[in-house]
Amino acid sequence: MRWSPDFLLLPSLYPPQPPIDFAPASSPLASSWWDDLNESTQFQDGVFFFLCAAYALVAAVALIQLIRIELRVPEYGWTTQKVFHLMNFVVNGVRAVVFGFHHLVFMLHPKVLMLVLLDLPGLLFFSTYTLLVLFWAEIYHQARSLPTDKLKIFYMSINGVIYFIQICIWIYLWIDDNSVVELVGQIFIAVISIIAALGYLLYGGRLFMMLRRFPIESKGRRKKLHEVGSVTAICFTCFIIRCVVVLLSAFDSDASLDVLDHPILNLIYYMLVEVLPSALVLYILRKLPPKRISAQYHPIR
Repeated sequence: MRWSPDFLLLPSLYPPQPPIDFAPASSPLASSWWDDLNESTQFQDGVFFFLCAAYALVAAVALIQLIRIELRVPEYGWTTQKVFHLMNFVVNGVRAVVFGFHHLVFMLHPKVLMLVLLDLPGLLFFSTYTLLVLFWAEIYHQARSLPTDKLKIFYMSINGVIYFIQICIWIYLWIDDNSVVELVGQIFIAVISIIAALGYLLYGGRLFMMLRRFPIESKGRRKKLHEVGSVTAICFTCFIIRCVVVLLSAFDSDASLDVLDHPILNLIYYMLVEVLPSALVLYILRKLPPKRISAQYHPIR
């Protein structure tokens, strides 16, 4: 028996089946709760108002500490310790205002205005905490009988160049909202974070090793060793985290910090790189300077 070739043209007795999709099924539940949480206006308000309150608390602590130091030693003028607490108050106060009015800040046009309000406190934070690096560098140079007169000039020059470059980036973005220039600005923030981290590693590490060589029987020297080591570790870590997260947000829009609907990322980022480090450093450096005894008065022993 021979089969007719027309047999191959007969319609199939079975209905056509849809093609099988071998792609892994996505879990809508796994991603929807995260998106729903980020897009919830109530949750956004809660996160940003919490950040506002946290920054306001740190600013209040810095201001109270500044007032206590001024009442203790008013005759010394603006010491490094007083300037450090004043700058802490300014940085955290500005952040508190920005997050308190987050609806207005994240909706500003042109976009460069929003970037100024979000990036300027970060630059002030850099200047505030590199002031500690300057202070430690002066102590280290004095202990090594090295000249210290150029350290402040170097500190001010570095900060001046950084602010000048950042202002130029803002002006360019004001004239032309260019995504490439915005990317350059984020990379620039990451670079200055690396500079700050290396500064802590260099002078914080040097001062820590120098203090370790001295006998540590005295309680004051042990406390100073613990103070330098703790502050170095905290600040080095926070600037490294800032660098990594800023670079990630520069190349991945899903990790952007400059949008209203990423409150969880903003909460984690600002708590790790500014609020907690500031609070810990202020706690570690809470000791007041000793009172100055007048030359005309000697207590009766």
